[in-house]
Amino acid sequence: MPKRQDLKSILIIGSGPIVIGQACEFDYSGSQALRSLREDGIETILINSNPATIMTDPSMADHVYLLPLNTKSIVQILKEHPQIDAVLPTMGGQTALNLCIEADEKGIWEDFDVEIIGVDIDAINITEDRDKFRLLMEKIDVPMAPQATATSFLKGKEIAQEFGFPLCIRASFTLGGAGASIVYDEKEFEESLSRGLEISPIHEVMIDKAMMGWKEYELELLRDDNDNVVIICSIENMDPMGIHTGDSITVAPAMTLSDKTFQKMRDMAIKMMRSIGEFAGGCNVQFAVSPDEKEDIIAIEINPRVSRSSALASKATGYPIAKIAAKLAVGYTLDELDNQITKSTSALFEPTLDYVIVKIPRWNFDKFEGSDRTLGLQMKAVGEVMGIGRSFQEALHKATQSLEIKRNGIGADGKGYKDYNQIIDKLKYASWDRVFAIYDAIQMGIPLSKIHAITKIDMWYLRQYEELHELEKEISTYTIDTLDRELLLEAKQKGYGDRQIAHMLGCLESEVYKKREELKIKRIYKLVDTCAAEFKAQTPYYYSTFESEIETADGEVSVSNESVVSDKKKVIVLGSGPNRIGQGIEFDYCCVHGVYAAKECGYETIMINCNPETVSTDFDTADKLYFEPVFWEHIYDIIKHEKPEGVIVQLGGQTALKLAEKLERYGIPILGTSYKALDLAEDRGSFSSLLKENNIPYPEFGVAENAEEALALADELDFPILVRPSYVLGGQGMKIVINKEELLEHVVDLLRKIPNNKLLLDHYLEGAIEAEADAICDGENVYIIGIMEHIEPCGIHSGDSNATLPAFNLGELVLEQIREYTKTIALALDTVGLINIQFAIKDDKVYIIEANPRASRTVPFIAKAYKEPYVNYATKVMLGDKKVTDFDFNPQLEGFAIKQPVFSFNKFPNVNKNLGPEMKSTGESILFIDSLRDDAFYDLYARRKMYLSK
Repeated sequence: MPKRQDLKSILIIGSGPIVIGQACEFDYSGSQALRSLREDGIETILINSNPATIMTDPSMADHVYLLPLNTKSIVQILKEHPQIDAVLPTMGGQTALNLCIEADEKGIWEDFDVEIIGVDIDAINITEDRDKFRLLMEKIDVPMAPQATATSFLKGKEIAQEFGFPLCIRASFTLGGAGASIVYDEKEFEESLSRGLEISPIHEVMIDKAMMGWKEYELELLRDDNDNVVIICSIENMDPMGIHTGDSITVAPAMTLSDKTFQKMRDMAIKMMRSIGEFAGGCNVQFAVSPDEKEDIIAIEINPRVSRSSALASKATGYPIAKIAAKLAVGYTLDELDNQITKSTSALFEPTLDYVIVKIPRWNFDKFEGSDRTLGLQMKAVGEVMGIGRSFQEALHKATQSLEIKRNGIGADGKGYKDYNQIIDKLKYASWDRVFAIYDAIQMGIPLSKIHAITKIDMWYLRQYEELHELEKEISTYTIDTLDRELLLEAKQKGYGDRQIAHMLGCLESEVYKKREELKIKRIYKLVDTCAAEFKAQTPYYYSTFESEIETADGEVSVSNESVVSDKKKVIVLGSGPNRIGQGIEFDYCCVHGVYAAKECGYETIMINCNPETVSTDFDTADKLYFEPVFWEHIYDIIKHEKPEGVIVQLGGQTALKLAEKLERYGIPILGTSYKALDLAEDRGSFSSLLKENNIPYPEFGVAENAEEALALADELDFPILVRPSYVLGGQGMKIVINKEELLEHVVDLLRKIPNNKLLLDHYLEGAIEAEADAICDGENVYIIGIMEHIEPCGIHSGDSNATLPAFNLGELVLEQIREYTKTIALALDTVGLINIQFAIKDDKVYIIEANPRASRTVPFIAKAYKEPYVNYATKVMLGDKKVTDFDFNPQLEGFAIKQPVFSFNKFPNVNKNLGPEMKSTGESILFIDSLRDDAFYDLYARRKMYLSK
């Protein structure tokens, strides 16, 4: 059935600010859906309140509304656009679905004659209302765990008495497992029951018998109007039932499932999808399988929308689920659509993978002091990474190298746990680093049978770990001179980094690299080809691996490298890696715009990133995508292979900046601001000297490298003192201390966590106003794109402050100082590209807090508020293609825009919610107000000092 001709204008609901449990995977799916609909000439109207994402870019939809996600905003849009025919709510996660249901219940869609496409309201209600879902599963003969619904405390207690412990409690209509927990006794049960009933918007919880230790699987499906169904991907959780899938290490395709059970699961998933309603689109189904020979299957849940897993499945297979789901929603059938990978066959196919994907979540527990770090039914991760390899072991290593937690992979870096009780504890209570603790346990000699008994992780995975350990033991008996080619190649094929091999051999990383070069063990690149080479793939999407050489009949020895290097001039953009607090989706936004701008300047664009949730790793964003860890060894090999004109580092946050020194050392051109200038701004001491030379005020400061120096400085500076480490993002490790005891404790703790760091101690300006400016500089001219004033006082991290654009309370004298200092600093640092400067204002005097000559968290916000593509302009300046004076700047904003931080404290109920110099927000929204008399502004201003903590 071809596209419906009656759908000419469609409203898409976005997912709003990023919170734990709903991150930028929906920005990715929403962006794909918008592009997909526009390809078909359909007018797109978007509502989303998140300014940091590509999705809300003016270029993405015909009309973008940066409004709060509520029914009032929906009515406003429908009045302004009476031509809207339909709403597509499946691309914005649970937030969009919940808003769609609320609007339906209020009769809004009916009033404006708007059809819901891509899903059926009944389907949402059936899948979210656990009671209805259970009855439906009984009807179609799909087994589930014994479960019952409670809408009161008393009913809950009766169910617990009937089932016995352990039990799972899940709140209905919530996201990311909010309000979900496993309970083992009555006291825990009563607390969790009360919390679940409170959190659920309909005050209902589902209580089911906990299937602890069962294996967990997910299938991603697509269905069209003709009832064709395809299974895009099978995903296996390495962690057993009891840990939220968003917090689990997941593997695709499923590794330990027998073919017979997979076929049974497939049939069940299709039956479930067909039973929940008449709709065309994407669906995610979760199952549990008993860990015995019987392999009994029970259904856990079904989500009739694109999900966190569908973003992963899209990147794992190269099959753009959201793009195709949007096409199906407007009437196409799968057999009419192109396979996006081959471009010559139809989309009615099931991908076959000849590689392995491993996803590992990224947590930020360090930001939530006192939080419960045990993993369970409630999701706690803030981001994720994905590794692609020819084997599970290679993919596992690449994923751990992508995490950016100062580990070089699994083991072989001297950072493992050595204490028996600590290791057993890590295994018993699933923690963020269990992926490493398993290796430490094997290294200590704890038998696999005991590790399996504690963790319930399938023996197949544990044997894979054991093989890695055996290889490490074997290599450790050699030296760099005696190690043979075969063993070195095996280590590389299993994903070991040169650093890890150097650790085993007791030599330098560079020596291992040199040996590899001598022995011609070279990294090669493979296309992500999900037809397993049955058809020719055309997607420019690569991963690296190592292959044994093959000798052809005519005696030629070679390895097959599928990444063909063109003779065009190229530029590499380094991505920002996994999302975390302090470095979120705003840097992905900058990277994508950087890629687009470089294309406009005639460059072939190459993206390197490992985050499966984002638009930067979409196969059609850059001309070539290398889905690889943003880790030196991988990057250096790609640079040597592609030979670009240079590398852009200032768009990918701290991840990319950290690699600038190595690029400089190896003589690789950095496009834009030089490494020297980047380093000068990061090194707090040198930067303050630069300010002194230019007569720019800054708080009194001193640099300390140990506790003694810090205590000596305290006598000169006066308390309160702000302690800051160098080379960190998101205010990591910053703290205001008010006496020597606090100072000593914090300095010792910091130097233990970040050894050899230079700490900056400066006098904290109490009661000062904080402001920041972003600017573009070409080395000669400076254009300030925005000056923001924070509503909260100085001392709360800029990422946690409500930032107002333009400033609302700074006099002309102060603004003039800010403008002058911004220009002076940008030029003194030889900035080429973007720069962000933060100020403290006291008694009408402006002091500099810090400067960052790179893309900042606020650039996307200013670009959206002023409707100007600033990252595009800045990239063209970095490439030397344009000067600042070549642009016709025309910012448009009536009234004020406020960047509002959004927190995920509800995931950590016992954590201190006070704000301070270290960033804690997970996302942001944008609020437009006409004047300062607006109630919303008044509320924010009245609460501005409430949370300030030292």
